[in-house]
Amino acid sequence: MTTKINQARTYLNAFISAILILIFATSCGIYRKTDAKKYPPKASERVKQNIEKGEGFRLKNFGKSKSGNFDFATSNEMWRATLDILNFAPLSNVDYSGGIIITDWFNEKENKKNSLKITVRFLTTEIRADGLEVILHKKTCTDTLSCSVSSYSGKLNNEIKLAILKKATILKKMDKDKFFDKNGEYKINNITRE
Repeated sequence: MTTKINQARTYLNAFISAILILIFATSCGIYRKTDAKKYPPKASERVKQNIEKGEGFRLKNFGKSKSGNFDFATSNEMWRATLDILNFAPLSNVDYSGGIIITDWFNEKENKKNSLKITVRFLTTEIRADGLEVILHKKTCTDTLSCSVSSYSGKLNNEIKLAILKKATILKKMDKDKFFDKNGEYKINNITRE
């Protein structure tokens, strides 16, 4: 019984809303009488005419679903190399489209008071030294479980970066060799080499 009452209220609210919108649209001057001779019968021609006059607006790709642009997806050697190099640490954030990998806090079994967190930012998809940034944070805790976090810069940043670049170069060469074995030719910058 209450569901029928709720449905009736919903329909009544929708009906009243539609009437109010119609009243406001006609009284505010939004709706106006037009002469059919002044407007072309085809919708595409009316759209073109309105755009030329600067009237109306357009929802270009509204409602169309598109897949994301994953520049750092699995086909990228730098991405794959980073995941291979950081496989010893648990990952807390991995964002393909944003080009960032962040590990969770991890430490060695001998020194549980100090933890590290590694962040790798991809600045380009090319294998270049300036194509990625490795950032380390160090968390130091005392016996009273009071912890402090600070940025850590040292040889470890460069070692991780160098390891990623070396691994990415190896992966790229392996991919080229697989392509050559499969197709019998290399394609470098739209030039075929046999």
